[in-house]
Amino acid sequence: MKSLRITEIFHSIQGESLSVGLPTVFVRLTGCPLRCSYCDTSYAFKGGKSLSMTEIMEAVNSYQAQYVCVTGGEPLAQPACVDLLSQLCELNYQVSLETSGALLIPEDRPNNLKIVMDLKTPSSGELDKNDWDNLPRLTTKDQIKWVICDRQDYDWAKQVMTEHDLDQKVHCLFSPVNPGLNPADLAGWILADRLNVRLQVQLHKYLWGNQPGK
Repeated sequence: MKSLRITEIFHSIQGESLSVGLPTVFVRLTGCPLRCSYCDTSYAFKGGKSLSMTEIMEAVNSYQAQYVCVTGGEPLAQPACVDLLSQLCELNYQVSLETSGALLIPEDRPNNLKIVMDLKTPSSGELDKNDWDNLPRLTTKDQIKWVICDRQDYDWAKQVMTEHDLDQKVHCLFSPVNPGLNPADLAGWILADRLNVRLQVQLHKYLWGNQPGK
């Protein structure tokens, strides 16, 4: 029976993405090949507990929520993550996968699976880990997130988005690093440049701070 190493499974309010504010079950997988400068889930780099698919599904089902977010770490670093996504989608959950963009997203994936993919900005320290082959695999229901630390990150993200026409193909999210960049500054840049993007702040941090399981 397939299993996954899990850091935590918890019920909370979605703090990011287009489903922000909705009650969501989070399945946080352990392990990540990246070390972004602004990472706020370094506790998921190692440790965790090996759980069978049955145990994971029972935990998710117990919360009786409609939305499920599979996150990490980097969930795709564990190959069995694809099986978990398929099982969740078969049960008609609204499923999102949060991924760093460093590993290829599944090409053959359930229709009701939404991808929330990072593109790593210069300040992340992991710019060279972006796998650009992911871009053709994204659809109009998917989202790309840029974590913006400063004006250099913003200008880079704007350039990439424009060069690839990403705001015409996917939902584009610009997120100010927290703590760090004043969200009002990022909002001002977006408005001045008339960008077709969504400003997102990390709602869960405003509610509870940066606590595991929140």
